[in-house]
Amino acid sequence: MRLFDCDHCGQTVFFANRTCVNCGYRLAFVPEMLSIQTLEIAEDGVTWHLFGKPDHQVKLCENAGLDICNWTVMADDPNAFCPACRHNRLVPDASTEEGLKQWRHISQAQRHLFYSMLKWNLPRINRDEDPVGGLVFDFLVDEVQPDGTVKAAMTGHENGLIAIRAAEADDATREQIRVSMNEPYRTMLGHFRHETGHYIWDKMVRDGGRLDEFRTVFGDETVDYGEALSRNYEEGPPPNWQEFFISTYASSHPWEDFAESFAHYVHIVDTLETARSYGMSIEPRRHEELSAEVDFNPYKADSAEQLVSAWVPFSLALNSIHRSMGVPDLYPFILTPAVTAKLQFVHDLVRRR
Repeated sequence: MRLFDCDHCGQTVFFANRTCVNCGYRLAFVPEMLSIQTLEIAEDGVTWHLFGKPDHQVKLCENAGLDICNWTVMADDPNAFCPACRHNRLVPDASTEEGLKQWRHISQAQRHLFYSMLKWNLPRINRDEDPVGGLVFDFLVDEVQPDGTVKAAMTGHENGLIAIRAAEADDATREQIRVSMNEPYRTMLGHFRHETGHYIWDKMVRDGGRLDEFRTVFGDETVDYGEALSRNYEEGPPPNWQEFFISTYASSHPWEDFAESFAHYVHIVDTLETARSYGMSIEPRRHEELSAEVDFNPYKADSAEQLVSAWVPFSLALNSIHRSMGVPDLYPFILTPAVTAKLQFVHDLVRRR
């Protein structure tokens, strides 16, 4: 994610900002421009226009009223919701403090995902256009059974429907699950990127006529999915999984391998864009082999190898900083040649858009 500027005073502003802390002007992310813009209220007192551009009128996303979303919609768009929120079907109960807090946390991750999807112009067909396979999100709450026990909602994907367990918006709940499942990494944004990877597979691999290419890199996805997952949970990953897979879960089935690879590709690209925006470079003394600079646009990289060559030194440096603070590694994964080849498949896929 890159940095932005207030159009009124030049103050540095960020993706999640609603107001400029320096001049007090209203800020919002304008999807058509892929940037945070400074807004002025229009004469009607309802719509807004870009600062100094009265002809460019927008309205705030319907969810702005609950401080859930800071995106806009074109003023003449009949849809009241922004390009991210309009894909939502079931959402937490905003009339409760817990539900509102969960929804705000979930929405921030969702909008971060859609930033990348818009940058690459990835498929985002909604259920109005495709009632069977359109992209739609359900943010599910846990069910309390008659005996008082809690039945946890499940995060997953099926035919464009992405279900996200709302309880994982709570850091303590999500961390407890991460530890119990022996995972090195688990975040709400990671859930969005992984599950969306399944949707991208449906639209761009299966429906895009690229199954043969996919199977050459990831393997045969026709093997029984349920049996593969059961085997993974019961027996664990193969002994040499680190050589061929980005995570243990990726080793369970080609579908999960692709979803994990897609998620990591977006992790890497978006984080490198952040590093580039801050002008960061890595020049360790007496360790020139670990030097790196993001002197290219990560969203328009030439190859996965170009991304990985920059990412490895940055991730090593960030991991070392985390260890110096006594916290877990930021990126506890290894990018082997086999994994890089899978990232290259994802790279070729998104660049074709």
